[in-house]
Amino acid sequence: MKPTRRNFIQSLGVGVAGLGISQQAVANTANVPKSAKPVADEQILFVGDNIAIANTEHGKVRGFILRGIHQFLGIPYGADTSGKNRFMPPQKPTPWADVRPALWWGNTAPQIMEKRYANTYASFVDHWNYDDVSEDCLKLNVWTTALDTQKRPVIVWLHGGGFTNGNAIEQDGYHGENIARLGNVVFCSINHRLGPFGYSHLKAAGGHPASGNVGSLDMVAALEWVKNNIANFGGDPSNVTIIGQSGGGAKVTCLMNMPSAKGLFHKAVALSGSSLIGANKEYAEKLGLKIMEEAGLKQGEIEKLQQIPWREYIDITTRAVDKMADEAKRLNIQRGGYSPVSDGEYLNDQAFFSDSNHFSSNIPLMICSTFNEQSPSRTEASLENITLAEVKTKIAPRFGAKSGEIVDAFAKNFPKARPIEIWSLILSNRKNAVATADAKVSQQKAPVYLAWFGWQPPLFDGRMRAFHCDDICFWFYNTDLMLTHTGGGKRPRALSEKMAKSFLNFVKTGNPNGGGLPPWKAYSTQNGETMILDDTPALVNNPDGEARKALA
Repeated sequence: MKPTRRNFIQSLGVGVAGLGISQQAVANTANVPKSAKPVADEQILFVGDNIAIANTEHGKVRGFILRGIHQFLGIPYGADTSGKNRFMPPQKPTPWADVRPALWWGNTAPQIMEKRYANTYASFVDHWNYDDVSEDCLKLNVWTTALDTQKRPVIVWLHGGGFTNGNAIEQDGYHGENIARLGNVVFCSINHRLGPFGYSHLKAAGGHPASGNVGSLDMVAALEWVKNNIANFGGDPSNVTIIGQSGGGAKVTCLMNMPSAKGLFHKAVALSGSSLIGANKEYAEKLGLKIMEEAGLKQGEIEKLQQIPWREYIDITTRAVDKMADEAKRLNIQRGGYSPVSDGEYLNDQAFFSDSNHFSSNIPLMICSTFNEQSPSRTEASLENITLAEVKTKIAPRFGAKSGEIVDAFAKNFPKARPIEIWSLILSNRKNAVATADAKVSQQKAPVYLAWFGWQPPLFDGRMRAFHCDDICFWFYNTDLMLTHTGGGKRPRALSEKMAKSFLNFVKTGNPNGGGLPPWKAYSTQNGETMILDDTPALVNNPDGEARKALA
């Protein structure tokens, strides 16, 4: 399929003119400044004994300077989580006397690494980066323009991968160099415990009451490190924005509902993921007991569980989830496993954002999802020719008797969309993103800004579409770094500059306006204001409203 530069929203039959958007608003986004070019071929990397040294509360660290940006990689914010620290709240790292090198990424949290690169297409597109795997994984990275007292706004990135996989640098698009330079901000990214190491709820089995949430408490510890140390890196601890994508987006909404995170961040961004309640406490406690049973241990033998090799423990916990399948169905849990537990102590056990007096009510929230979080034809070209009747059959296992009604509703809402596009839009629907926006605005104290990313990369014959993860590099001004997501060049860079500058305005003030996108009204349940992010961005009221009604 030949790539096109027209707005995807228009190509589906929802035209800009029909949405009441002024031509002036569109025209004002057309002229984007060209990127600055190097004036000389000079040295760009500086590293040495007396270069890029910063203080932390635990000791000094030595980084490097690349293209004018100070970088510090793999700084410990917590102690090794193996042995007696497994399933326990994070501890402070042991202080060090010498200057510690911060020149390489921290360890990846334990997760299954076998066949991680087996899918050639996924490995190429996402350009996965994984380092050594270890329970000594509580490390963070910092990018900053200077080690001074300027007090720059701080961004903290929470990686995707559900609560089970991933790390802070798994994609090149996660790097903070370009956004730090563009906005004169400090960018941090963190690793933390994942899966059964972060979320095995062992309280009923004799474990620590926090065991079902220690992975999230790691994030709190990282934010505490930011509060206590980021001024030494030129940052302002009183102006911190957390941002995450996919599972990272759910991490954002969980942190907004953790009592211990109060006061540690001031703005939040959730991309292609969010949550409105934690894992069921009853299920999590029974799963913890099942883990002990599967490990051949009695209740209270937590010390023995702490000594099991990490790879073996993953296999034990996987079997426990499988054997809890019937219990999960009884409790109406669609997908069992390991994620933050709504225990009422470490994580809110009520619906998130339901209390207007909660600390989260004062935190502005930006939400974005993509048109094509799932694109069925991405690696199967024959599906480009699917019919609407076949789409109804394809979605039946998920949507049952309503499949025909849903397909017809989306086809009516997007009259020019091809059947394969309809299928993708249904699988990628905005139901959760809108539900999160509605819940947050009900607190009536801080604004919500809602976006929908529809930019189509001209790769793989146009079949990638606006896929899950594609918007990350646009927000971070990394479209020329994450070439396998964008193709590079001026077209994605033009949109990225508008998105990144709007994001930076939100980081600095809680309002994204003035960054190059059209005037962006805060979201309301009544109007459903949504910023369509494409070559020609546009603010649209409830662009998929009729289609989404069929999903109710």
